[in-house]
Amino acid sequence: MSAVLQVRGLSVALANGTRLVDDVSLDVGAGEIVGLVGESGSGKSMTAYAALGLFPTPHARIAGGAILLDGRDLARLTPAEWREVRGARIGMVFQDPSSFLDPLLPVGRQVAEALAAHGESRGAQARVAALLAQVELPDGVAARYPHELSGGQKQRVLIAAALAMRPRLLIADEPTTALDVSVQAGILTLLQRLRDEMGLAVLLITHDLGVIERTCARVYVMYAGQIVESGNTAALFAAPRHPYTQGLMASLLSPAVRPTTLFSIPGTVPPAADMPAGCRFHPRCPLALPDPCAARPPELTGEVRCWRAEEPATAKAWAAHGA
Repeated sequence: MSAVLQVRGLSVALANGTRLVDDVSLDVGAGEIVGLVGESGSGKSMTAYAALGLFPTPHARIAGGAILLDGRDLARLTPAEWREVRGARIGMVFQDPSSFLDPLLPVGRQVAEALAAHGESRGAQARVAALLAQVELPDGVAARYPHELSGGQKQRVLIAAALAMRPRLLIADEPTTALDVSVQAGILTLLQRLRDEMGLAVLLITHDLGVIERTCARVYVMYAGQIVESGNTAALFAAPRHPYTQGLMASLLSPAVRPTTLFSIPGTVPPAADMPAGCRFHPRCPLALPDPCAARPPELTGEVRCWRAEEPATAKAWAAHGA
């Protein structure tokens, strides 16, 4: 499988030097849905913004590494070149469609704007109708305004706009978070079908391991700006090696995983400006030792970033902590 997106050693920093993303590497292949999972504040969305060259604050910048789209390093693009890539080569679906749809314009016109932005206005009305049909919206939706649509329908409009120029890569940032379970399932099924029909490479960002389990072939687990574990989804779910991944698994509300017990990892993700020394997870980890865990940062080795990953005790990291 050819890699469409290759991120290598990516770092994102603020102007004051604070690192929001630190040495992140990941791959997404054509026809593949790859998950990026972690708690809020882990750096998932900032990684996506870096791949778009579009940060939510002017103080953020790519501070190191490479972002390769079909071998082309996006980190070196000029602003004009970025505008050509966004939408045409990379499509983006955001978490809250109501924040990205203009309430004063019919949704069909908004999808048409995605075509016009790249000089593709000819036959726009027919193409908009085809795009809305492709995301399984009924006839007549193009003339409606966002407030007339359900949350799931609005998300489908955003997906249609993201796919207007048939991009190679689709980044979906928490696309199902605000939706109920049945609508969420429909959106995930749609992404899988579009992946198959278009040969899309899809990077699916979420905090929900249930979404990852259902949808993704491979997964990267992110914590405090770093990848801490990665691998084949089925294998990772069967035997997670990092205590953070194990904690996320124990928190998953699934009868197959935790039939009787509710669990949450104690503490919170540390702020980017105040990262702990050593392993960034050690203040919350049941296996942490003063040395090496609290003293030296571990390297990402064999798809896991943990000093104690190979020890037998790590497989039951949370056993004595209520998980």
